[in-house]
Order: sequence, then C-alpha cells, then structure tokens
Amino acid sequence: MSQTDLYTGNVAVTDDQPDLDGNLFPVGTESDIAELRITGKLPEGLRGSFVRNGPNPMFDPIGRYHMFDGDGMLHRIVFDEGRASYRNRWIRSRGLRAEVGLGRAVYPGLADVMNMPDASLVGDAGPVKNPANTHIIRHAGRHLALWEGGLPTEVTAELDTIGEFNFNGKLRGAMTAHPRLDARTGEMFFFAYSVFEPVIRYYVVNAAGELVHQAVLDIPAPVMMHDFVITEHHAVFLDSPLVFDLENLGKGSLVSWKRDNGTRIGVLPRYGNADEIRWFEIDPGHVQHFWNGWVDGDRIEFSGTRFARPDFGLEGTEETADRNVPPYPTKFWVDLAAGTAGWEQFDDLGGDFARVNDDLTGMRTRHHYMAAAVNPERRLGDFDSIVAYDDVTGARAVWNSGPSGHVGESVFAPDPDGSGENDGWLVNAVYDSATDSTDICVLDARDVAAGPIARVHLPQRMPFGFHANWFAAT
Repeated sequence: MSQTDLYTGNVAVTDDQPDLDGNLFPVGTESDIAELRITGKLPEGLRGSFVRNGPNPMFDPIGRYHMFDGDGMLHRIVFDEGRASYRNRWIRSRGLRAEVGLGRAVYPGLADVMNMPDASLVGDAGPVKNPANTHIIRHAGRHLALWEGGLPTEVTAELDTIGEFNFNGKLRGAMTAHPRLDARTGEMFFFAYSVFEPVIRYYVVNAAGELVHQAVLDIPAPVMMHDFVITEHHAVFLDSPLVFDLENLGKGSLVSWKRDNGTRIGVLPRYGNADEIRWFEIDPGHVQHFWNGWVDGDRIEFSGTRFARPDFGLEGTEETADRNVPPYPTKFWVDLAAGTAGWEQFDDLGGDFARVNDDLTGMRTRHHYMAAAVNPERRLGDFDSIVAYDDVTGARAVWNSGPSGHVGESVFAPDPDGSGENDGWLVNAVYDSATDSTDICVLDARDVAAGPIARVHLPQRMPFGFHANWFAAT
C-alpha cells in the first residue's frame, strides 16, 4: 500500500480497556481539510505548523492495552494568513505495515511485551513494534517522530513516513522522546535509557545533523528517564527510583518505584565523558517533564513538575496511598562549588507538560507554561487548564477550559515581529467531552487568563496524545 492510500482504523473492542475510553479511543480515518472553520481571528504573525503526536491504535489490541502501546498518529494544523488547514496520518512503521498486510494486530503491548510475534508473520519488521507515538521534532532539515524505546522515525513535513533514522549508523539503539535543541548553536542533545542495563547513553548532534559525541554513563539501576535539561555548558540528568524490574517480567508491570534507591542529580559537561559527571543526592522524587535550565555563576538552576511518587497506571512493587497525586511545579538547584543540591516546590497547583519559549533552551527563562487540573476530581493526566508563570513577578495566570474541557500540551509560537520572551502565542488542542469535538485554541502568551483569541474547529476529534511542537514557516 503506497502512502497515497489512506489508512482506515478497525478498533471496536473497548470492554475492560480503560485506556480506550472516551477521548483515548482512536480515530479511524485520515483526512485532508484545506480550510477549517475559525471562531475569532488568528494573528497575522502566526505562520507555521502545530503538529501533535500521540497513540492511535489501528487494530483491536492483543490483551491489555496501555496508551503507551498505540500506533503513532500525527495531526498537523497549518496556519497561514489567517487561515488554517488540517491533515492527520498514521506513522507507517514497519510493524504497522506488517499488521496492515495481515489485517489484524500481531504485536502485544507493554502488558505482554515479551510475547513477540513470529518472524513468519512480520518479516523484517522485527520482534518489537516501534510506534513512534510520543513526540515530533525538527532538526537539521529533518522531522523526527520519537518513541524512546527505539530509533527515531523520519517523516516529511507533509507527514509521509520515510523510515527509521540512525544518524548514518552511529545510533544503534533508542533515542529519548525529549531531545534538547540549542537555538543559538543549532546543536541537538539527547540520551537513551535501557530496560536491561543500568546505563544512560548520551549523545550530541551538530547543526548539520551529524552525531558527533556520545558517552555511556553508569547508574545504579536501569531507570525510566523521560526528560533532562541542558545549560550553556552542561547536560543535567535526574536519576530517580522509577526503575525497570526484570524480576516482574511476565508477572506484571516492568516499572517499579523503589524509593530506597534514592534520587540524584547528575551534571555533565556538554561534551563530557563518563569520568566527568558529578552526582548530587537529593530527596527521592521523579520528574517526567522539565521546563528549562541555566547557569548562574557556580549555580545550576532548573525547574520541572515533581512527583513525590509517580503512578502512570503501571503497577509497582510497593503499596502506596498516593494514587492520582499529580506532580507539582518545583525549582531545583546545584551549587557546583559547594557540592550541594536541593529543591523547592513553588506552587500547589498540580500539572505537567512543562514548556517554555524553545528559542531560549539552556538560557534563563522568565515565563513558563504548563497544563493543570484545577478540578481535583480529574484523573491524573486529565487537565482542564492552561497556566503561565512569571518568575520575576511571581504571578500565575490560569485559563480554565470548563467542566467539559480537556487541554493538551501548550506549545509556544513566537511572534516574528516580537522582541520579548513571551511575545507570541500558546497553541493547544482542547477536547470538549460535551460535544465530542476538538478545537485548536490560540492564546496570547502575554494574557493567558483572557482565554483563546481564536479557536480552529477540527473536522474530527483529536484523541488524547502526548507531545506537540510548533514549526515556524520557513
């Protein structure tokens, strides 16, 4: 089947599958809509593409389904001269193409990941499917769809799948779903963790897209590490007690919370090797998403949304009464001269999907954005509000989408005619459960509390997903 042919989904079974409920249920069609209906007025300077990645299984799953399992689907909204268009496409991974040929799912999910399909069914697609369902970035002229269990998958700006990308053979394993791009130097920094080995593999890619540096960092246990930060001079890691437990293989979740392992901050020079990393002990906790990091003299400062004990629906080995407790905005610091580190929670509003103006990655930022749940009855990860923080004034601005609103990750789209850090707009996919519809909401980043200045109405619902990005028109 060529990519000019549109795929159609066939998911029907939802019984006893909570991760296929409501807006977690996949859409079954690929669409191209040249002009979308808009309420309000789009800013003239908003020119580019909002692209969101997320899980969207094509076939009824085998066994227990977890949202991390779903086939990647990209949704793209192009903004140009006050108009907007829409396209969505499944990422045509080798595994999905094999399943399309068979007309059914043959790859199990996380609940039974070691029950691999026979090669007679999937051929060269491999024993584990790479759904590329977590993030989408643009670097050195390439668009890469990311899933941190495998290689990145290159796609075109039009969302056609090119295939897995390995940096001319220099990347032999996985790539994090959260690389950091330095807009000043054009470099990209990323890492990979291992389910089986207690190591972190760290990589640097130059502005031309060439992988030019790598280091293997030993850690006490194989961790699930989703994000990290860079400064002008460092890569900074958080080694938390969220670890892979192979003793649980075939019995339940591979991920366990082992608080006694402790938590450490690791500081490595940007082009450093394993013998140059410094570790600093702090209280046990986990951060899934960081805002940004920078250097102030001998002090490294960074921030993120901190879990005291995470719960992503993957059962661990410890009893806990803290289910459904969200992460909270937290500032971290490392004093390189004194050899000390610490953290401080700065807000009691739980939230996640931490984002900043990406042009300032690795530099001090004043304005930070996240998704939050003002309604305490919301399920963990089901957000109803968009939040903006001003670190200078201490102000917090909140726009609440209402009792039937469900917001995703905000991305910052800079105003090409602006000069300030927050001169631009936040773009967010907001689902309305009352109407079963999705709007792409555009908010002025300087006045988030005022709510959307424009709503782009999508022709079909956009299911809950993971990460999005803004790609300015070139």
